[in-house]
Amino acid sequence: MTKHHDPNPYIAAHAMKKDIKVIIPAFNEQNSIAKVVRDIPKDWVSEIIVVDNNSKDDTRTAAQREGATVLAEDRQGYGYACLRGIAYVSEQQVPPDLIVFMDADYSDYPEELPEVVRPILEDDMELVIGSRALGEKEKGAMTPQQVFGNWLATRLMKLFYGATFTDLGPFRAVTWQALQQINMQDKTYGWTVEMQLKAVKLGLRYTEVPVKYRKRREGVSKVSGTLKGTILAGYKILWTIFRYR
Repeated sequence: MTKHHDPNPYIAAHAMKKDIKVIIPAFNEQNSIAKVVRDIPKDWVSEIIVVDNNSKDDTRTAAQREGATVLAEDRQGYGYACLRGIAYVSEQQVPPDLIVFMDADYSDYPEELPEVVRPILEDDMELVIGSRALGEKEKGAMTPQQVFGNWLATRLMKLFYGATFTDLGPFRAVTWQALQQINMQDKTYGWTVEMQLKAVKLGLRYTEVPVKYRKRREGVSKVSGTLKGTILAGYKILWTIFRYR
């Protein structure tokens, strides 16, 4: 099991005063979801929420065995799953301070969660994107079309909105208050870019931190793993960028 050490006692102590919840959308990730949940620093979060997005395998059971709260969302779509997680949190009597989103395929490094939330705890940021472009990527972790798509999307966001993002990475942290202001709507592939564009348009404080990214070890990516997924994701991201212009 991965050991987690934070070199800054002040930040660790400050985090203890914050309620941080993690939302992980998951579709057919029985071979990776347990690793993701296991590697999240438990002393930093109050709840890990896995949203089973109509999986046909044992994703639900694998996540439950690791102590995660597992929700069901039968409507297929990354955004649908994330919105289900948000709705669940909204029903709780006391809302959290922060929400962290990450993928279920174990390409992210969950142990980097303290670094992703650090700008919110230290610098009063409201949205933090874990940037794979700024961090270390394992060879083959991102396909050429993913790299180009991120480059194109972030350049268009800079041109049209003055945004300074380098990535649309799934590993991100946002304050609960900011998430309510953003009022997410996208149900599928436009989820990440919608959050970032709305944050810019609302004048929210945002930044990026470098994160590591590894090649998927199990299963096939629902986006870059198929031609259809790649085309639909690219179209939806570009449509979203022009829509909010």
